[in-house]
Order: sequence, then C-alpha cells, then structure tokens
Amino acid sequence: MLCKTIIPLGGLGTRLRPLTVETSKALVRFLNRPLIEFTIVKLAKQGITEFYMGVSGYLNYKEVYDYFGEGLKIRLKYDLPNVRIRYQPNEESVGSADCARIIMEYYDIKEPVLVVQGDLIFDLDLQDMWMFHTKNNSLMTIAVKYLEKEEELIHFGVADIDHENKIRRFVEKPKTMKEAPSHFINTGIYILSAHFRDFLNSDIVNYMRQRNMMDFGQHIIPLAIQMFGNVYAYELKGYWFDIGTPERYLEAIFYLLRRMTLEELEAKPLIYNVRVQGKSKESTMLHQEILSKIIRGEIKTDGEILIGRHVKIGKNVSLSDCVIDNYTIIEDEVTINRSVVMDRCRIGAKTSIINSIVGRHVRVNKNVKIINSVIGDDTIIGDNVVLLNTKVWTHKEVTPNAHIENMIFS
Repeated sequence: MLCKTIIPLGGLGTRLRPLTVETSKALVRFLNRPLIEFTIVKLAKQGITEFYMGVSGYLNYKEVYDYFGEGLKIRLKYDLPNVRIRYQPNEESVGSADCARIIMEYYDIKEPVLVVQGDLIFDLDLQDMWMFHTKNNSLMTIAVKYLEKEEELIHFGVADIDHENKIRRFVEKPKTMKEAPSHFINTGIYILSAHFRDFLNSDIVNYMRQRNMMDFGQHIIPLAIQMFGNVYAYELKGYWFDIGTPERYLEAIFYLLRRMTLEELEAKPLIYNVRVQGKSKESTMLHQEILSKIIRGEIKTDGEILIGRHVKIGKNVSLSDCVIDNYTIIEDEVTINRSVVMDRCRIGAKTSIINSIVGRHVRVNKNVKIINSVIGDDTIIGDNVVLLNTKVWTHKEVTPNAHIENMIFS
C-alpha cells in the first residue's frame, strides 16, 4: 500500500489573485481552514504517513513551513500520530515533475509514490486506485475525471483512452474542443511506480530539464506514453475541483457545503442548515446569541451556512449560502449571499455582499455593495462604495462613494 505523497506547490496562483498575492495558494482559506489541510487529512486517514511538500519560491516555502512545520500541529489536531511532513530541499525546480524528481532523489524514495497537486479538493478511494495501478503493472496511473461541460475541456489536459484504460495519447489544454480526444481530464493525481524515478533521471528527461520542459501534463506524461505505453487512466468517481480561479473556488465551496459531514466540516448544527464551529466558552455564548436572533427573526437564513469561531452578527441580517470565517464581525442590516467572508473581517451596516469573496482582515464600511468581486487581504472599503465585477488588491483603500466596475484595483 502507498504511504508516501509528494505535493508540488510551485505555482504562483496568478488566476486566483488577489487572494494569492501574499498567500501561497495551498494556504488560501477554504471552509475556514487552509486549502491543503483537507488533502493531508483525507490522505492520512487512508494510510499516507509521509508528506513531501514541493515548495518553490518564498511564499510557498515560508507560509507552508511556518503553518505545518514537521506535522506536529496537524497530528495533534486530527489525532494522526504517524504523519510526518518534509520539504523540498533548497534546490530550484523547473516544473512539477522536476519537483518530484528532486524529492525522490534527496529522500531516496525507491517505492511507488502518490503525487497530488496542491490546489485540489477531491474525494479519492486510495486503496481502489492502488489496486488498479498494481493490477495493470502501470508505470504511471493518472486519475482522470469525466467532464460534462465541453467548453471547459480547453482548460485541462485530456486523455485518449482505449478499452483497457490505457492512455494512447495526452493532449494538454487543447486549443479547441475538436482537439480534445475525450471528456476525461487529467486531475493532477498520479501514482508513480518505483521505476518512474529512473525515467526522471534518464538522459532524455535530463535533456528536457535543461530546456525547462518538466511539467507533468505538458511534457513528462506525453513522453512516458510515447516511450513506454503502460500509462493507465483511473476514473475518479468522487468529487474533484481545481481551485484555480475565484469562480471555481466558490463552486467548490458551495458544492461541498451541501455534501460534507459535520465531522469533515469540524462543525455542529445550530438550526436548519446553519452550522457553527468552535467549542470554547466564548464561541458557545456567541452561538447561542446567533441562535436567539434567528429564532426572533433578527437574522434570516437560507441555503447552506457555515459560521466560524468567535463570529458576531448584528440585527436584521440576511445570510444565504455563505461562509463566515473566524473572528469576523457582521454589523446590522447586512446581506450576504453566495459569498465567502474570510477571517477577522468587519462588515459595516447596510452592506450587501453577493457572489463574492472577501479576503482576510478586511474592513468594509457602511452601505457598501460588493457584487461578483474579489477583495484582497487587509483592505479598507469606504462608505457608500459600489464594487461590481472588480478585484481589489491587498492593502488597498477604496475611498468613500467610489463606484468601480469591471476592473482590477491594484
């Protein structure tokens, strides 16, 4: 059985900006926790004990190492006594496959290994995928997902699969839908056989590495198929999301909010579909206060709602399909619909937030409208501001009465 996982974290998360301007994509807040924490816990509960973080660049290394360390925090939090987290040595990689090569060489990994990209949320039966891999004596097994929406195929690698689930060819981000050989996309989840390390150290791959051609999807997978042939596709039946854009972030949030158990959400029910997090005396008192306001009609709720620890909510507030993170204060007459408000924010009275993401430690003043927008961390939004289809970068201040549409405020 597999016990080791490599998680490449080399991307800059440009499509998710401004949430990733100063934050590693792996640590973007997701359902009131760092995104990558879901991956580690899910895999650890299925037998993975060694996690190797493919950190690259300052943000990815500093933030991930400072949060996870060698794994003590997550071991204690989730009762995972055998989990250990290690990091890519101080050697620059030139792609996700090069990251895997460096880690396998440095830590002398000679057995099969699972590779999972760091910006995913997924449901994987690891034992079933492992059995599929060994049954086919595969050099590499790629978890694929059937994508119904044809127009989205151009954003992913697409596999051409034969009747035995062997991958005949692989088209990375086809330019048109006609170039896509199927609806099965590469999920960025791989099992590499013990022999794959030798392949990554071969002369031809070394030649490609010198030319910065070491991306799994674009370079290494097509080469492996061409040279060896025994690369197989394992169909992922559970959910899978690439958290690459604000739109996909919100889509994943509200899909999972409807399907995750209370245990997975680290929450307890409050009333209807309102779930709350936190067990401290202060959190419990605030939960009771929120419950009383819901019962009295001072807080109206609809859809799926997740409220974090130490959250304060005023009167005449409307919440519908939303996530409110820890230490946030919601003042009177606020409306939040299909949106995420991250931790330690203050949302001023008579504000409306619709289909938007508000980053960490944001101050939104009174009578503000935020619609289809993304607000970066540590920003201030003045009174009477309207933001429509707008991205506001970190540490910015939007002056009162501004009306901003369809732009990047950086």
